[in-house]
Amino acid sequence: MFESVTRLPDDAILGLIQQVGADPNPKKAALGVGVYRDETGVTPILDVVKEAERLLLQTENTKAYIGSHGDPKFARHIPALLLGKTSPVVAEQRVSATETPGGCGALRLGADLIAGEAKQKPTRIWVPQPTWPNHVRLFSAAGLQVEHYPYVDKNNRLDFDAMMSGLRRVPAGDVVLFHACCHNPTGFDPGVGQWKQILEVVRERNLFPFVDFAYQGFGEGLEEDAFAVRLLAENVSEMLIAQSCSKNFGIYRERTGTLLAIAPDAEQTVNVRSHIGVTARGSYSHPPTHGGAVVDTILSSPELTARWREEVDGMRARIHTMRNKLADGLAARGLGERFDFLKTQRGMFSYTGLSKAQVGKLKDKYSVYMVDSGRMSVPGLNQKNVDYVCEAIAEVVKADA
Repeated sequence: MFESVTRLPDDAILGLIQQVGADPNPKKAALGVGVYRDETGVTPILDVVKEAERLLLQTENTKAYIGSHGDPKFARHIPALLLGKTSPVVAEQRVSATETPGGCGALRLGADLIAGEAKQKPTRIWVPQPTWPNHVRLFSAAGLQVEHYPYVDKNNRLDFDAMMSGLRRVPAGDVVLFHACCHNPTGFDPGVGQWKQILEVVRERNLFPFVDFAYQGFGEGLEEDAFAVRLLAENVSEMLIAQSCSKNFGIYRERTGTLLAIAPDAEQTVNVRSHIGVTARGSYSHPPTHGGAVVDTILSSPELTARWREEVDGMRARIHTMRNKLADGLAARGLGERFDFLKTQRGMFSYTGLSKAQVGKLKDKYSVYMVDSGRMSVPGLNQKNVDYVCEAIAEVVKADA
């Protein structure tokens, strides 16, 4: 069986964890892995999460199985969080929420559902170029044919015109993946007016939106970041949304996410939900419960919810501050025009425009680590290392000028 198995390379992003850990340079900067870090370089447990876990320890009384859709107490909160408390989609019972093993689990469950329900195979799904690399792995593993539409141009700017032209060429009825906010890996998001134009094409071409919503609250705010999701949900008859609690609740390793399915009416929603449950049962049976119980505990309490929103605001503000310091530091070194896009990006990531060779020089000479594509995880910056990172980038860029 295994004699013909060959060794595969480590994951390009997760492999950076080991490289950073083995680097003895005290000035090293870990800007690769997409996790939030505080000023000390630690991914903290939110205070409100600790409080919720304390309450759970006192009240939890069983570890019994839950169903394939997960804990209904958790799932009841997510539609309102994403779609709004007064959402007509929620009021009309057109949305189903299934708890999943993280955002990855939601994406894969949605892909398996699409593949299983497709009348003609292989089913195509169109993703932006670039997108999070694991999108391609997850969708391909489910049997979907992955295609790309333009997103960023050669000058490292959002190319909205090319994006729209690409979407207009997508065959009618195909599935299209959108990043709701804080695009990974680029940090470039369409604006409000541009999302309305995207909606027009989606409706004209009868495209099926599959929205990845992993960073709610890390762009402009919990409500503001939901604009695209709510716009689509209220103006199309059906769509899928993959949601993650990893970032805005800081529970990365608890693997807590949701697949939301929106159908044309309440009866069809129940039908779709039955297929989602069967698909989940044949994959992972049911999701882990601890993370969902933490989220339920927080969102069931007005006091804890208010504290959680404050902590999300604090994380977003720190990311925004470090992004501005990076841009200002590079401008002070004569690279303001070269990196003027930094302040227009949102969320945890920045597509820096640095080449693979430049990223290699940063790692080998300065112990500044980021993904080969030039994607930087901005929360890896802090008050102690941002000037050093700016100086390193400036020296590498100017050496190639």
